[in-house]
Amino acid sequence: MMRRGRGARLVLLVAATGLLSGCGDDENSPTAAPPLSGTSIKILSGRADMVTDGDALVEVVLPTGAVPANLRVAVGGRDQSSNFALRSNGRVTGLVSGLAAGANVIEVTATNNSFAGARLTLTNAGINAPVLLSSHINPYICATPQPGTATVTNASGLSTAPTDTQCTTRTETKLYYRTLTAAGTGGCAFVLPDPSPTAANPNPTTPANSCFQPYVTGTTQAALIATTTPIGVTAAVPYIVRVERGVINRGIYDLAVLFDPNRPWTFESPQPQWAGKVVHNFGGSTGQPRFQARPNSSWVDDTALSRGYMVAVNSLTDSANNSNRVLVAETVMKMKEHIIEQYGELRGYIGNGASGGAINQNTVASIAPGLLDGLQIQLDFADSVTTAIEVSDCVQLVNFYAGPAWTGLMRQQGLSQAQINAKKTAINGHLDQLGCHSWSNAFGSANKPGNYQAVLVINAAGALFTSPTVTNNCRLPAAQVYDPASNPGGIRCSDPDAAIAVWGTAPGTNRANQTNDNVGVQYGLKALQSGAITAEEFVTLNEGVGGSDADSNLIPQRSTADAEGLRIAYRAGILVSGTQVSRVPIIDQRTPDEQGIHYNWRSFSQRDRLARDNGGNFGNQVIWRSNGGISLASRSLVAMDTWLNALNAQAPKASTNAVRNQAQILAAKPAAAFDFCYLSTDTSYSTQVRDFGICDSDPPLVIRSSPRQVAGGPRAEDILKCQLKALNFADYGNITFTTEQQSRLRAVFAGGVCDWSRPGGVNQEPSVSPLNFAAGPGGVPFAAEPVSTPI
Repeated sequence: MMRRGRGARLVLLVAATGLLSGCGDDENSPTAAPPLSGTSIKILSGRADMVTDGDALVEVVLPTGAVPANLRVAVGGRDQSSNFALRSNGRVTGLVSGLAAGANVIEVTATNNSFAGARLTLTNAGINAPVLLSSHINPYICATPQPGTATVTNASGLSTAPTDTQCTTRTETKLYYRTLTAAGTGGCAFVLPDPSPTAANPNPTTPANSCFQPYVTGTTQAALIATTTPIGVTAAVPYIVRVERGVINRGIYDLAVLFDPNRPWTFESPQPQWAGKVVHNFGGSTGQPRFQARPNSSWVDDTALSRGYMVAVNSLTDSANNSNRVLVAETVMKMKEHIIEQYGELRGYIGNGASGGAINQNTVASIAPGLLDGLQIQLDFADSVTTAIEVSDCVQLVNFYAGPAWTGLMRQQGLSQAQINAKKTAINGHLDQLGCHSWSNAFGSANKPGNYQAVLVINAAGALFTSPTVTNNCRLPAAQVYDPASNPGGIRCSDPDAAIAVWGTAPGTNRANQTNDNVGVQYGLKALQSGAITAEEFVTLNEGVGGSDADSNLIPQRSTADAEGLRIAYRAGILVSGTQVSRVPIIDQRTPDEQGIHYNWRSFSQRDRLARDNGGNFGNQVIWRSNGGISLASRSLVAMDTWLNALNAQAPKASTNAVRNQAQILAAKPAAAFDFCYLSTDTSYSTQVRDFGICDSDPPLVIRSSPRQVAGGPRAEDILKCQLKALNFADYGNITFTTEQQSRLRAVFAGGVCDWSRPGGVNQEPSVSPLNFAAGPGGVPFAAEPVSTPI
């Protein structure tokens, strides 16, 4: 495949009827016909006003009878016509280079005036420049070929250093082949064949047990190379993979695809073993470090590669490296554009990933509908802002349980540890009390804006320990980071502060608007109603659970969200909208983690949003449940491939990022896409149970809840701040509170308690995504996409 540097270029696809046919083209002929009208230009790789890196795939639609040989193309007045030729696919394609930053005018005309021309203005930005955002977060420390010591940097996996502060780096390619060794125990492993340098090992080599080894043209023997048969290809091909690595949107990316080193590959004529589809692997966890890094997600994806899919990864679409969900969507947009321009037009762009990788898939589909054509979800979380509800609730609860009010009450009643744990379980809604321990330890400090010492739960009884290690979420030197007393203007390192270009700042502050709120939440309400906790325990709990302030410090008062933060979360689709995600096929692979953080109810929370926002219909989401002893990745990809093929046939996209609707998704749904589970007693995984009533009774698959649901909230768990009603003791039914307890509850809920019967929360409104944040925080709906005009 011919490669270019990172210089600008424009690729044009010209479609016309009557190619190279017709007469009367001589403009000097006295009988020459008037110019044919109807010429138009459209962008195939994205929006005309969001071109990046000087590249755009463009289609010029000529009127019937027009002769492409008479086509003249100019960009900014520069003639690029000599680059064009009639290709074997019946299209005239050409390469135009040199797009400037900002506006560029394409003009298409006829050299002999046989057809009318057209013009279109493209708006071009640098490959690492913001497009959907007004700015990218700074400081941001670029990775280097070797990990830095004097200036701390990560190893980039590239051989050249960045040339500017935007981490611009020369693109590189490598070839690897799949060995004949079987994968698994005693065999090879699907690990990265080019591990990053470290201080201890500055020149790492390919691990001997790697299933992929370096391919050297003319040296590697064909007899050493495994073969594979991609989807849609009848004959096996050598399993050789080309990996392109570079920097897009300041994130380090890899693109891996089956490749024949003996054949050319151009965007207009891709090699046939590529299915024209991409699996984008999104990485898990969540974080907001200010360091560029290699992706945590891996291109070494045998499931996808062996079937002819390209595998795409980018460090900024790994949730551990970037929790700004609009920046994630912007990065996907740029990745997709680059792939189309370099490798050819797409027949599908599919997400894949677990946990934080599920969050990124869901939020990209909600923030920027149409970027992803299918979601392969594992360990589902709908989004990060509503996941934070459970995190913050658990942090409040574990700290309350360890405090004097609760421990004193438990001691006063003479309860055993097992009895105490049962009460915590009833309040938390999980399998047992350990779930909230896991949340608090893993992400309890994720929104700390400054330097902190993590408070950790150290045993099953909930004892707390303060780590002696001082750290911060930016991973920057402590002196650079915010401190309310000594450095109030320092760099803030919380999750919302990493996306301040989206959220904006709270009035009179330099901090981002935030959505954390628990005003009016009656913790343990259903536990009280069931008799699992007493009236006194309920009152003591709500009296002492408190909240957190804008710096994520525990406070006696309840947490209060910023009104603008609530509006932005809903309007932008950052809180995932059931309407938006109904427009994409979803295969949800659910395995239990009921003592960790990945609870079964999360898949059904997404389903509840779909049903509510689509007249009860959630059919675009398929849930496959098991106890984790079987991988469903291959089955998922085959089913998704079939689904996309049907969609492409029945509802072809008018443009690469066009949005389908739920009816189209359902009409194309394949027979293999149905809900099922494997029961834990089915050790051979031979029986797919389609009755979820049966599945729900299987111990590992039981659907439990969360602290907010125990407090009366819906399973959709998308109410960031509840609407309130006056405290009314008649609402508690036959539960009796003493006069003193009533007085204490009135003090706690002076403004009222959550009224879950009212639809929606405070400032909750329908998503109007996609929003463009280029003009500043809050976002505005996209303007109409520019269209060509006649000349």
